[in-house]
Amino acid sequence: MRIAMFSTKPYDRRSFDAVNEGMGHEILYLEPRLAPLTAPLAAGAEAVCVFVNDDLSAAVLERLAADGTRLVLLRCAGFNNVDLAAAERLGMKVARVPAYSPHAVAEFTIGLILSLVRGIHRAHQRTRDGNFALEGLLGFDLHGKTVGVLGTGKIGAIVARILASGFGCRVLAHDVRPDPELMAIGVTYAAPREIAAQADILTLHCPLTPETHHVVRAETLALAKSGMVLVNTSRGALIDTDAVIDALKSGRLGGLAIDVYEQEADLFFEDLSNKILNDDVIARLLTFPNVLVTGHQAFFTAEAIGAIAEVTLGNASTIAAGGALGAAEVALPARAVAHG
Repeated sequence: MRIAMFSTKPYDRRSFDAVNEGMGHEILYLEPRLAPLTAPLAAGAEAVCVFVNDDLSAAVLERLAADGTRLVLLRCAGFNNVDLAAAERLGMKVARVPAYSPHAVAEFTIGLILSLVRGIHRAHQRTRDGNFALEGLLGFDLHGKTVGVLGTGKIGAIVARILASGFGCRVLAHDVRPDPELMAIGVTYAAPREIAAQADILTLHCPLTPETHHVVRAETLALAKSGMVLVNTSRGALIDTDAVIDALKSGRLGGLAIDVYEQEADLFFEDLSNKILNDDVIARLLTFPNVLVTGHQAFFTAEAIGAIAEVTLGNASTIAAGGALGAAEVALPARAVAHG
């Protein structure tokens, strides 16, 4: 199968080339993001392979379909950037990688929490400048604290287990499908409003849907316990960043750690160190001493990128051979397919 792969970096090429040795797909690696202006680069390709910030709106899908593309391979779990209704109308299948390495994201989440509440990132910067003072680095124990986990799918469930069993936290969770195994280790399911009012730390692990868009907003933060710490390693648009900035300024929010950002498409995965940031919101966030920002790094382990390549190209091979993928569909009415 001829595959046009957008938004590629050297590590993508290495991992996909290693897996493709035994599969024989023809992969065209493209550095630009998929967008209306770059869609013609995929002309003649049976499939496009895309990442989290690629544009798969109706206009882009229509151009791809006109040029012969019939399959969209998402090398990620989320599919909020795909117009699934348009894909169905055009007869295009949409396959994703729903579970490449939930441990990678879960463990990174714990790392962000520890770094933020203990000031590890700030201490690292200070000591490099010869400042070994402790003033301003006072943290708090995780043991005995209440942590809210919004979303207990594969990633959220691992986070909840680590916090409950490893750190001795009281974990309050919310999900449309409560997990009996988590309840068996003491995790309590509650409404989001109740969680916001009690949590010392709130971590987000739900998919981005119309219902979860800006699930953390001014109204949520008004309910929060003063000094609550917020962590987001899921999707940037789960939080209303302007409302979060107001809560940081007032002290209602005691800290913020994000690996995703609603307007990240023009920022993340690029080296902008020699440029002026044109995004005033992210620039403002970076001025807060109690804010930790990373550039969509949580998934980035050797195990995860290897699994992404294996599942993505496995999806392509199955469809090329006329087979059906075994896992449940991603979403209706698009007749998208999932594997994993």
